[in-house]
Amino acid sequence: MTISELKAGASIEMPLLIFQVKAGVTNSKAPYLSITLKDQSGSIEGKLWDVKPAQSEIIEVGKVLVVKGDVINYKDNLQIKINSISLPQQPIDYSLFVNKGPYSKQQLQQYIDSQIGSINNQNLFRIVNSIYRQYHNEIYFSAAAAKNHHEFVSGLATHVYSMLHLANSMCENYKSLNRDLLISGVLLHDIGKVIELKTGPVTEYTVEGKLLGHISISQTIIQQTADQLQIEGQEVTLLRHMVLSHHGQYEFGSPVLPMIIEAEALHFIDDIDAKLTMIEKELQTVKPNEFTSRLFALDNRSFYKHNL
Repeated sequence: MTISELKAGASIEMPLLIFQVKAGVTNSKAPYLSITLKDQSGSIEGKLWDVKPAQSEIIEVGKVLVVKGDVINYKDNLQIKINSISLPQQPIDYSLFVNKGPYSKQQLQQYIDSQIGSINNQNLFRIVNSIYRQYHNEIYFSAAAAKNHHEFVSGLATHVYSMLHLANSMCENYKSLNRDLLISGVLLHDIGKVIELKTGPVTEYTVEGKLLGHISISQTIIQQTADQLQIEGQEVTLLRHMVLSHHGQYEFGSPVLPMIIEAEALHFIDDIDAKLTMIEKELQTVKPNEFTSRLFALDNRSFYKHNL
């Protein structure tokens, strides 16, 4: 049985990944834990009441533990009332608890390589090609986020893959866009995430990620690569600007706002792919004619799954 197959009223005993843990205290001062549990099919909230010290010792983010409890309906969402939680008696295959994307590594690499090869501007091509060679393994393994969108193994490459398709369509429609610059921006806008994030059963932020952030790391990688290749000039400045401005607003982490048309286009493409991916993920958790849970990252809105 998987999380996606759970129904209210069921009693379960199954291994699940501890994804997030929050401690609390009831009105009567009894400790409890709110635990986000995951497998490849999805996630579910679990509540463990009156926590015992022996249980606290083994409950740790990134571990797979055997959860025994009852599935209930709480505020229109399924939840597990945990009766007991224990270490598994058999070896665990952690690959069963790592989310995977819709494309194989071969599919992603083949298309991304073709797009790198299509860059005609030699300065941009050399910078992009050098970075993708240096971080090849990390790019095709790393997640694109710790949560919300593309938060799975190969999520970064999947995010880039989707954005490249959008960028090519945009270039066909808006002839003033410099395709080489926009494609290069798509390929490198999140490259710092190979350092910002540690991808695994639970994707976590590294020390560098917390202290510097992927935007700063990305533009530094670009500048260092250009220096190593002895490339100077406008291409380097424009590419760094696109990376620095791709979140589109100061409050979303961009130290500068988009000030060239390709930077504005990159911001829109990134935003479209991230938001539609979040909505698609949530729509998979409900049946037709139902609403999703509220999405905090999308103005706390719910989305209706129609049956057209």
